[in-house]
Formats: sequence, structure tokens, C-alpha cells
Amino acid sequence: MQFRELLNSIDSKPGKSTLSDPGDWLQGRAMFGGLQTILCLHAMRSLLPDTPLRSLQTTFVQPAKSLQVTAHANIVRAGKSVTHVESRLLDDDNNVIALVVGVFGAARESQINLKPVQTGLGNGSQRIEFPTAGGVPSFTRHFKPVWLQGTLPFTGDTETHHIVQISMPGETDCNEYHVIALADFIPPIAICHLTNPAPGSSMTWMLEFLNEDYQGLALENWRVDAELMAAGEGYTHQSVMLWGPGGEPIALSRQNMVVFG
Repeated sequence: MQFRELLNSIDSKPGKSTLSDPGDWLQGRAMFGGLQTILCLHAMRSLLPDTPLRSLQTTFVQPAKSLQVTAHANIVRAGKSVTHVESRLLDDDNNVIALVVGVFGAARESQINLKPVQTGLGNGSQRIEFPTAGGVPSFTRHFKPVWLQGTLPFTGDTETHHIVQISMPGETDCNEYHVIALADFIPPIAICHLTNPAPGSSMTWMLEFLNEDYQGLALENWRVDAELMAAGEGYTHQSVMLWGPGGEPIALSRQNMVVFG
């Protein structure tokens, strides 16, 4: 199912967004983590449609026990400029799948204006494409990633800094949901250090938005700069910088994951 078709299939009511079937957007036995966050944001947007999104904080609790999942959102506090919204993603048995807090903030006048600048690729010009068969998670087939630095999962890599060029073939009209999907695609760098397949799972994910205007951005040739900051006792800590197709700074994130290997 194309990403835009997936979004159009969401049944939306005030404070509530239901997806009846994620189709081929699965990550092992769980739904793609980015999609879980997107559904929670979708429910938030039914309550707060226009205020720019500044930050999302997601805790992934457990896989859903049903295909259908529903996000329930409520406003925690609405200040003069900043509004906090909470959303819970539940399966049909009311098990909590994910918890998400969104922070929305109107623009303010400020003397401070500092934006990250994309660096060059350094030495080398490798291009390693992600496989489309052989047991890869089904959601990955909706992306076209190419490793410009680092290499693929379970290859015994020693790099702690990966650079991935990524597109979403067939997608147009970029919006904040595309940004979330692109930011969450890259696998944990830690599993690339392994030489044999082993499962892994995200525990927490924070995504901060540096740009609120995505209109006109092509969904081709975005860039993800990811760095494995630390790993030990089965837990890994990874940071990500997401750049638009013209080198625009779009979002940054920090993710805590568990790797069973």
C-alpha cells in the first residue's frame, strides 16, 4: 500500500484516528515505528490542526495483538504559545502499543537564528543499495535507501557514523508525516556491527522539527546522518540528522533501542 493510500485509509474523528489494517507496513511482528508515531500525531492534528509541530516524544511499549489500532489524543495544556498533546495507541484489546507526547508551538520573534549546515561526504564515493528481498521487513520496500557511508545490517561493520541517501518512490506533496517516516527508516547502526541476524526494537524516540515548511520538497534524495553514540548491556543510543533534498536541515532525533545480539 502506497504511503498516501495508507494515510487516506485512516478513519478520523476528533481526538481519535483508527487504522484498520497496516498492510505491508510491518517491521517484523510489529507495525513500523514511524507509522505508530504518525497515527498518534494524526489524532493530535484533529484537535490542533494548524500550530507548527516542534517535538514528538514516543515510547514504544509492545506490538499490537490486532491488525486494527486506534490513537486517542487529548490536550494536556494549552499555553499562549505552546501546547502539549498526549496520544495513546491501542489495539482492539485496549493494550497500550505506544505513548506519544507532541509539543506544538507558534512562531516567536527571536534574535537567535542558527541552522545546521550539511557537511560533505569526506573520502570515498560508495553506493550500497538496500536489498528488496531475503527476509527484509516489509515496510522497507516503500523506501529507496543507498548507503553513502557505513554498510548494511549484520555485515560486521565497524563504522559508528552512517550516511544514507533515501527516497520514497511514487510519493508527492511532502508533509510532516513523510518527514517522520523518513527519519525513522534507518536501522540501528549497532545491528550493522553484528555478523549474524538478531532482532532489535526501539524503546524511545525523540524527534525535533527544525523546519515547518515542507511544501514543494521532492521526496527524493533526502539524507540521513546517523551516529551510534553508545552501546552496552544490550541497549544502544543513536542520534540522527535529517536533511531535505537540497541540504535543508529538517529534523533531528535521539533514539534508544534494544538489540538482542
